[in-house]
Amino acid sequence: MSKQAEFPEYLDVDYADGEGEDPEDYRSIEDKIEKAIEVTREGLQQYENPVVMWTGGKDSTLTLYFVKEVADRFDLEVPPVVFIDHYQHFDELIDFVEHWADEWDLEVIWARNTDVGDYVDEHGLEPGDDIPIDALSEHNQHHVRNLLEYEEETFPFLLDTYVGNHLLKTVALNDTLEAHDVDAVLSGVRWDEQEARADETFFSPRHDPDIYPPHDRVQPILQFTEADVWETFWNFVVPDTVEAFPEDGYVPQGQDDLPDGVGKEDVPVSPKYFAGFRSLGSEVSTDKAAEEPAWLQDMANTTERAGRAQDKEDLMERLRDLGYM
Repeated sequence: MSKQAEFPEYLDVDYADGEGEDPEDYRSIEDKIEKAIEVTREGLQQYENPVVMWTGGKDSTLTLYFVKEVADRFDLEVPPVVFIDHYQHFDELIDFVEHWADEWDLEVIWARNTDVGDYVDEHGLEPGDDIPIDALSEHNQHHVRNLLEYEEETFPFLLDTYVGNHLLKTVALNDTLEAHDVDAVLSGVRWDEQEARADETFFSPRHDPDIYPPHDRVQPILQFTEADVWETFWNFVVPDTVEAFPEDGYVPQGQDDLPDGVGKEDVPVSPKYFAGFRSLGSEVSTDKAAEEPAWLQDMANTTERAGRAQDKEDLMERLRDLGYM
């Protein structure tokens, strides 16, 4: 019996769903939304203890929108959301998450590697400062020495490095999944976002107990492109969420171009996107891509994650093998 069949016995999901597909296999935005609803519904019904991965970014917020809509339509529970706090977020992003968690009455699980965070606080470290490996807990040292096979005596307190990303994000996530006995994570990854995600399926197994707490990834928006995400936001998500917003949608043409009576704080779109950021990594290593809002930029001829530190992007395949999203 395969690991997939063994985990867990109550599941009946098709792990090959989406195999060999790409966004062009879905002819319209309505087809993509219909598939997202189908995958989300199955995820909420099949798993006993799912969570939603929420970063405050556009993709995870779109996924959360589908979760809320499907739960409401089919009388299902909205699962808790997991926010990975890696200690290097934009302040505006934390404010955004706290605001909309309150607006939407969400249970937020804050995933943190407190061993690293406490050391940083106690020693007044800034991003880029070195942390001694031997100052870490046995748990974290095991990850650094045995899983990452990292041999240096220190590592920099930076999110966008191999060790930093693994400890601050992946270890924080995996420890949280184990602590809450999670069997599925609904996440907002997309096929077109990165080469490392291009072969993902809608139900993706993570069952090796030597690497992470066994669970599945449920990925409802694989079939969306970056442009699709923004089209869905301004034509569906925002009109459904904001009472004063036009029901037939409206696409702002500038940072302050919103309908009368609607402010940026009223729409579930991070203010960093209005300011020209297309990807929200960390305050330390992410820059705005242009001056105009993200949805007005040249998505066809530029790279969505170009504003991120490239060293982490180049390590994506190895990081995902260890449980990164």
